[in-house]
Amino acid sequence: MLPPRDQLTLCFAHVAYRFADRFALRNTGIRFIEVRSREELDAKVAEADVLVCSGMWRNDLPQIAPKLKFVQSASAGTDQYDREVLKKAGIRLASGQGINANAVSEHAIALMLALLRRIPEARDNQAKHVWRGMMGDFSKREDEAGGKTAVVVGLGRIGGRITRLCKALGMTVVGVRRDVSGGAEGADEVHSFRDLKPLLPRADFLILACPLTDETRGLIDAEAIALLKPTAQVINVARGRVVDEAAISAALAAHRIKGAALDVTADEPLPATSPLWDMPHVLITPHTGGETHMYEDNVLDFMMENIARLQRGEATLVNQIV
Repeated sequence: MLPPRDQLTLCFAHVAYRFADRFALRNTGIRFIEVRSREELDAKVAEADVLVCSGMWRNDLPQIAPKLKFVQSASAGTDQYDREVLKKAGIRLASGQGINANAVSEHAIALMLALLRRIPEARDNQAKHVWRGMMGDFSKREDEAGGKTAVVVGLGRIGGRITRLCKALGMTVVGVRRDVSGGAEGADEVHSFRDLKPLLPRADFLILACPLTDETRGLIDAEAIALLKPTAQVINVARGRVVDEAAISAALAAHRIKGAALDVTADEPLPATSPLWDMPHVLITPHTGGETHMYEDNVLDFMMENIARLQRGEATLVNQIV
């Protein structure tokens, strides 16, 4: 049970996002503090009943946060949180799943269209003041989405919306999810993770939108990549470690697949020594798929609903993890 509003303290912990600014506009009367570094978090977390964070979380924080009762993750992924540590400390945890579903699904489609329409090449030509002439070579022309096949791995809120957007573009969608009884989300067919590899030769686009779990870690390995046709392209808006990065780098370097667009990488930031930086058929965005003007407010909406439930003594939270 959380204390009443006039005794409650929130702590917003993020290096960049402006949770405090957006929360202040709500005029809730609830006390809040904001920290921008782990050092600041260590100094202030003892005051907090509720913590909103993602990348700053460490599993030793409960030892220095005796008041902490609830953590609202600012991200959909929660693999950084040790569930047993939280349970032992009596701290509830809810994820941000669905907060950025619109943003990430639209980002995935934007990446796909950028590859189809050769937008990165056009931007590079603009920087060089090059007006490319009409192209006779089919392999170097722009392309269309209609009639292509997308294999979408993960049919949660993000993957489901990616599926619907692909269908709106006239594509065939083959969905892959952990539990096929969860539904097709508008896909033409749906299969389980264990049946993924036989589907890969059909993919014009392999779009990854699944969470990082023991089952999905390294799911797209060298064997899986070898099953893709030479014209296939990979879009990853899931987590970097869903893909064997060395294997996909090697395949791209050898032009065994046509291209890739990656919003996530195994290590972030992507190391300066990675060969992916310099591949013209690779488009990299710095894990910004979920960032929009609405992000902070979406997180705060989830947080406020969960605070209200905890204050009422309810057992179930929105996106409850612990």
